[in-house]
Amino acid sequence: MVFRVGDLVTRIKYHHDVIFKILNIKGEIAYLKGCYERLYADAPLEDLVLYQNEDRGEEEFDELLDLSHGDRSDFFYLPGKVLHIDADEDYLKRCLKFYKRNKVMAIGKKIKESDIAKQIRNLLAEYQPDIVIITGHDAYYERKGSKDDIKNYKNTENFVRAVKEARRFEKSHEKLVVIAGACQSNYEELIRAGANFASSPKRVNIHCLDPAIVATVLAMSERNKEIDLVSLLSRTKYGANGMGGIISTGMMYVGFPR
Repeated sequence: MVFRVGDLVTRIKYHHDVIFKILNIKGEIAYLKGCYERLYADAPLEDLVLYQNEDRGEEEFDELLDLSHGDRSDFFYLPGKVLHIDADEDYLKRCLKFYKRNKVMAIGKKIKESDIAKQIRNLLAEYQPDIVIITGHDAYYERKGSKDDIKNYKNTENFVRAVKEARRFEKSHEKLVVIAGACQSNYEELIRAGANFASSPKRVNIHCLDPAIVATVLAMSERNKEIDLVSLLSRTKYGANGMGGIISTGMMYVGFPR
């Protein structure tokens, strides 16, 4: 079978669990990027099969919260503002589209993982968000040793530095919600660094929209009211295996009358 750059494929070895796009082919090795999971990989061409149904796997999430029903119709709402920093332009565009559909004000910035820590404080000062997302790509290199060692991850150390810079800007977890990590990130280190929410408790892949889903629920929930943490995490694709965090309050102001 002849494969070309741009083809959608799955891997036989992993039972076709993830849909990839071919980014490059060198010799008999294809270099891949997850279409929906924040994942890079490589695979022998002989392990690949073409994926024919381009629509399958596209996760279309409905509006997360309905604010127009019942006795709430006379109120007005000021959702929290999101600053979404993402190292992947394709995923950033999908997240921004998701925010727009859910009527959340969001600013998107594409920044390489290793550069986020250098820029985040200036961005926080400029945009004054309620919620900041720090994401891109990551991976746990199991062959290198313990999952507790931050050196065994592709970008967790970069994310940790960025979280710490965000916390130097705003120490309060209530005033600034930090959501950090990507596929297989060291969850414990990110929480320890100051993130409210992070990936990945079980070192699994996460959907490209998972951080945006958490941010949107927080942005569209009333201030000073605790979020149902278990319910929130269940809205993400892999639940508490992929995302975890601390009990937080909503970031939306509610006013009256409309």
